[in-house]
Amino acid sequence: MAARRITLFLAAKLFVLLTQPLAWIATLLLVSLLVPHKPAFGRKLVALALGLLLFMGWLPLPELLIRNLESHYAEVMPDVDLRGYTGMVVLGGSSEPGYVAKDHAQPLLNDAGERMTAPVALMRQYPHLRLLFTGGEGDWLSRGPSEAQRAEVFFNQMGVPAQRIKYESASRTTYENALLTAQLPGVDISQRWLLVTSAWHMPRAMATFAKAGWNVAAYPVDFRTGLATPWTTYSIKDGARNWQLALHELLGIVAYRITGRL
Repeated sequence: MAARRITLFLAAKLFVLLTQPLAWIATLLLVSLLVPHKPAFGRKLVALALGLLLFMGWLPLPELLIRNLESHYAEVMPDVDLRGYTGMVVLGGSSEPGYVAKDHAQPLLNDAGERMTAPVALMRQYPHLRLLFTGGEGDWLSRGPSEAQRAEVFFNQMGVPAQRIKYESASRTTYENALLTAQLPGVDISQRWLLVTSAWHMPRAMATFAKAGWNVAAYPVDFRTGLATPWTTYSIKDGARNWQLALHELLGIVAYRITGRL
């Protein structure tokens, strides 16, 4: 079982490279250098790489893909009554890596920090809610505290009572989040739970948790798009990030369906 988990985790990391357009561009440029005896072919590869780089910076298209993912579950408005829920399952992915965190006393949140901050507000508004945080370390070679340990530092500093939180620190994927969190002592997955993760990640997360037997309702956070993107919006840096995010999630859904996790 452990060997299978490691194999699947390594495959997922290799899969990440396939979802990065900058890696495609680097591959094209590398191949162009390896065919000096075919200069015309090499020039075509360079032109293709340049074309991909320029096209990648046009933001409306990748944001359209992200918007489609985010539209599956509506944002939960502040006036919605959540008293009928036992608590929330909060997925990791919202803090800087362990090798960075180990050198700092402050909790270091990344651009998905709403996965951490939104639950704090809910815990204050609904004193009965419990919190299950699930997240190990996504980097196999990372040295430092697990994401669950980093989350514990954050929630302690936010003043959330420790007795209201349980931490799961072994999972590395969404699939493992669902399975391993269900094994925490005192957790009843048949009760009503809120699932807190980024809006663009919610379709895969909800389907995975439902397949694992959880009774969950979506509480999406970390929205990346609005109702529309101006067609003139352009940024190679943001485009590279948005394309990687969209492709990673869309292909992740396909991979989970093929492997029976959805």
